[in-house]
Amino acid sequence: MKIIEKVDELRSAVAAARNDEKTIGLVPTMGALHGGHRSLVERARRENDVVVVSVFLNPTQFNNKEDLRTYPRTAQADAAMLEECGVDIAFMPTVEEIYPEPDTRVFDLGPVAQVMEGAMRPGHFNGVCQIVSKLFEMSQPTRAYFGEKDFQQIAVIRAMAHQLGFKLDIVQCPCVREADGLAKSSRNVRLTPEVRRVAPNIYGTLRASLDFARHHSVEQTHDWVVATINAWPEMEVEYFSIVDGTTLQPVASWDDTSYIVGCITVYCGDVREIDNITYKQV
Repeated sequence: MKIIEKVDELRSAVAAARNDEKTIGLVPTMGALHGGHRSLVERARRENDVVVVSVFLNPTQFNNKEDLRTYPRTAQADAAMLEECGVDIAFMPTVEEIYPEPDTRVFDLGPVAQVMEGAMRPGHFNGVCQIVSKLFEMSQPTRAYFGEKDFQQIAVIRAMAHQLGFKLDIVQCPCVREADGLAKSSRNVRLTPEVRRVAPNIYGTLRASLDFARHHSVEQTHDWVVATINAWPEMEVEYFSIVDGTTLQPVASWDDTSYIVGCITVYCGDVREIDNITYKQV
């Protein structure tokens, strides 16, 4: 595995691969890698000739500077995992290398970026699009891989790629979970033991709501999920939105559309956890 820190060196490496008509798989990450990232890398390895994984903690997508400060940084362990997975290029640049000058671009991505995380974290998706568009341009991937735990982010990135004319496949990969159901996340290491014990009830409640929804309305299902999770004193729901899985706009009835997803954000202690569940997909 080659570790590259400079943009020009990355461009040269991928240009050589493309000249040899090799496919390139990109897995963008912010580091603190775990089993969810490993699954993305392994799929990219199966489907491409060359695998590039970026490890870059992007400051422009953090609207909460304390969240940026406390985000885990495990560069040495990250590099070891990537080498073990057979990655060809680990792109591990500095902030100065990615942003030699401030990125002042403002993306207008429409309704998919304005709800849920877009409403709760002003500027977050603009920062995501800044870095992902840079990575797409630098690495010229055939395919890019994202985990569906970040369900809304994938929709936003698809919109950005379409808007900017990137010719690549954006591959949505299943959420990877711990044995007790908690979605794998780099932030999980910040959960206290007490909170870690109850956090799996987020997904447990979402799973139980699939049965509840068969005999109750969208509104009743929403309220039941929120009340059930909030019954644990260690957790508080920030939002739970039941939406059209394509447009991400709220639905009022299970008959509104053929693809319905519930997206949730819960504060577990002071750690913000996101998850989702598919209610309907035809």
